[in-house]
This record gives sequence, C-alpha cells and structure tokens, in this order.
Amino acid sequence: MIGIVSHTDDLHAREVTGHLDALGAPWVLVDTGRLPREVSLTSTQTGERWRAAWVEVGGPSGALSLDTDELHAMWWRRPQPFTLHDDVRSGVDRAFAHGECAAAVGGLWACLSARWVNDPDRDEAASRKMWQLKLASEIGLRVPRTCMTNDPDRARQFVEAEPEGVVFKSFSATPQTWRETRPVREVDLGLLDSVRYAPVIFQEMVRGADIRVTVVGTDVFAAEFRAEESGYAYDFRMDTAHCPTSVHRLPEPVVEKLQELMRRLGLWYGAIDLRFTGEDYVFLEINPAGQWLFVEYATGLPISASLAGLLSRLDTPVSPSTRRNFLNAR
Repeated sequence: MIGIVSHTDDLHAREVTGHLDALGAPWVLVDTGRLPREVSLTSTQTGERWRAAWVEVGGPSGALSLDTDELHAMWWRRPQPFTLHDDVRSGVDRAFAHGECAAAVGGLWACLSARWVNDPDRDEAASRKMWQLKLASEIGLRVPRTCMTNDPDRARQFVEAEPEGVVFKSFSATPQTWRETRPVREVDLGLLDSVRYAPVIFQEMVRGADIRVTVVGTDVFAAEFRAEESGYAYDFRMDTAHCPTSVHRLPEPVVEKLQELMRRLGLWYGAIDLRFTGEDYVFLEINPAGQWLFVEYATGLPISASLAGLLSRLDTPVSPSTRRNFLNAR
C-alpha cells in the first residue's frame, strides 16, 4: 500500500490519487494534522520485532486502522502541523506535547520498511538553499553570485558591487509568510539595516526566461515561463495567468547535471528553477516538494501520471536492508 503524508484539501494529492486509482494501486492518506487529537499512534518492540499502528477516528472515510507493515511506498507530500488537545493550555506544556509528537512521528518514519518519495530527512536537508548552491556549483552548474547575510554592511557592499542589479528572497516560506523574489530598488537601500533581524538571500540579477524543471525519478519535465512578458518580471509565480508558457527542451548535458544533483541530494522528486539567459542555464534553487499542477495545466506535461507510476512501482514489500540500498542509490 502507498502512504500519502498530506491532507484532504491537497489538490496535488487528489490528482495523483486519481491516477493511482486508475492503475489499481491501493493508497491511504496519512494526515499528521489529526495527531494527537484524532489519531492514536502506538509502536511496540518485542525482541527483534517492531510494529506500529496508526488509528484514526472520524476521518474522511470513517475510522482508519492502519498496520504500518502494509506500507511499502511513502509519499512525503504535505505534512500538516499537529493538532494538540485543548486541555493542554500552557505554552510550556504545549511546546512539550508538540515535541513529543514530533519525536514519535519522526521515529515512525525512520522505522518504516518503505521506499520514500522523498525520505523526510533528505527532504529537509535538500531544502537548505546554501547547500543547494554549493552542490550545484560543484557539479558544474552555473549559480548566481550570492550573499546570504544578516550583516547590513556586507549586504550593502554586495548590492553596490552588482551594477546589473540585485534580487533578494527568503530562505523558507509558509502560507502565512510567503514572499516573492524582489529586486533591490533605490527605495530599499535605506532598509538594508533591517537584515540584522534575520538573514536574507541576495543574488545578482540574472535576466532571461524562467525554466521550471520537475524531476520524477528518471523523468525530467521542463517548462519555460517568460515572466518578463507578464505583470511581474522577477518571479513567474506572481502572474502565471499572463505569463507565456511552453514546453522547453533542455540540452542533455544540463539534464545529466540536474540528475546528478538529485542523486547528491538523495531525492526522487524535485522542482528545480533555472534561468535561461539565451546562452546558458543558471541554477537558482530546488524545492524537494514543489508544486507542479500549474505546469501540467499550462503545458500538458504528464507529471501527475509520472509520479503515480513511480509510487505504484515502488509499492512492493521491502526489507530494511533493501530500503537502505534504495536510499543510497540516490
């Protein structure tokens, strides 16, 4: 069975499960947002025998009692924040309860004899933008000149040294704190002192078309977004409705470098952003759990079907040693 770590309102998961149903591949939704209020998680160790059960009451399909031995493939899609009991009131107690839930669930993921897309620990590590750029550069991909700092003087020096301009962006984002990539304008120069509150990513301005590359196992799907022809030239995500979009053919040497990056990061899925200058491809970042439906809807690229196919192929019983070999293969 395929376990999908997400929630009922996830449109991407719905699209993939539709393909899984067509393939006759069994799946189950594992919603961490229902723990501990509506889910009991129990693991037992008896000699060499480890077992765990995830029991959910009142879920979208009624009660769910899942023996984790049934899970052979796992999709780390959109884990949700835990929902603590209202009886736990003080900030200290709620922080403690949250930490205990995180420890128990993290242990569960590590113990499963299942193949992950992507392994949660590797997914988290691969999200580190500093490491992404370092690895991409080592592999031979061009990366922008970059300064990540909370030192206002260093930020100011970097901006002043880039005559073509600079953009800035955050290290991470949530639905509440999402920010688009922005140019450093004249009016922003007086705000550079505020970087002392938290590090900021500054990068040289690289002009050209945005290339979103979605990698699913050995499948590589590339789409071109000409943001300069839309309402916002610095981030194609801001105006996809008016951004000319087309399938893009990547040169094979670039594909090979991206696949090597995926192997180095230990990922089976990733959404990679490049900037095509007309002569070269510049690596910007990779999101190990990035969205793809906007690409699929605009181009017809069969990304959801590819992901469903990968998960269904991985849905076979594996031993812990086989899982380790599977992870090391990436």
